[in-house]
Amino acid sequence: MSSVITVLKEQINSFYLIRRLSLFELKIANNNNYLGLLWELLNPAIQITMYWFVFGMGIRGGEDVDGIPYLQWMLAGVTIWFFINQATLDASKSIYTRLNIIAKMNFPLSVVPSYVIFSKFYSHLVLLGLISIIFQFTGFQISVYYLQLPYFLFATISLIFATSLITSTLATIVRDVQMIVQSVMRILFFVSPILWTTERLGERIQEAMKINPLYYIAEGYRAAFLRNEWYMLENPGYTLYFWGLILFLLTIGSMLHVRFRSRFVDFI
Repeated sequence: MSSVITVLKEQINSFYLIRRLSLFELKIANNNNYLGLLWELLNPAIQITMYWFVFGMGIRGGEDVDGIPYLQWMLAGVTIWFFINQATLDASKSIYTRLNIIAKMNFPLSVVPSYVIFSKFYSHLVLLGLISIIFQFTGFQISVYYLQLPYFLFATISLIFATSLITSTLATIVRDVQMIVQSVMRILFFVSPILWTTERLGERIQEAMKINPLYYIAEGYRAAFLRNEWYMLENPGYTLYFWGLILFLLTIGSMLHVRFRSRFVDFI
């Protein structure tokens, strides 16, 4: 637990630095493109169009999901996936790809995954604002249930950060871990209810799928945007499980990071 406290203190004390570095990271990532930051929105828009055509029009034949048009149902879930996927992949390789640069600077290494995650967070906020506007004109007006969104944003960042402490440390020691993370994210994308519904599966399988924390976050977003439910309160057992998992991952990740960070240079 002392490792967790150490890592959390470093995040709080370095919050200003995390914010500055994340903005710099965002600019650098799009610096060589003519359209610049616009690609942060164009890429998701292209993928959303493709998913809607293949899954919504092709596989489902344009059917609604419990009275909700497929496009809106998919938008509420896939928007958070874009953030989770890109932030998790980039954060997992954040330390070994930047160690030569950050070795010359004086700040805790646990800050590196954090600012990489936050560099992806800004485009997610813009995307979140855009789909909120779309929902206003498609029958899903803003409501008091939107108050859940900050909670689920915090839950998402906590999940990515706890996971990245593990993956960024292991990927610095063994590069193959990065390939494993990519493969796991592809699997999670298709076994999570992001593009398809679980209604045709058995009750036990549906319950087993809730082990996946992405299920909690995707359904939380849909509850806030579309279903007008207090998802975290109406599913207290699932909420406790989710935060128990976060605490477990954060403890393991902090222990690994604090134990090996003094030797990261040796593994490069």
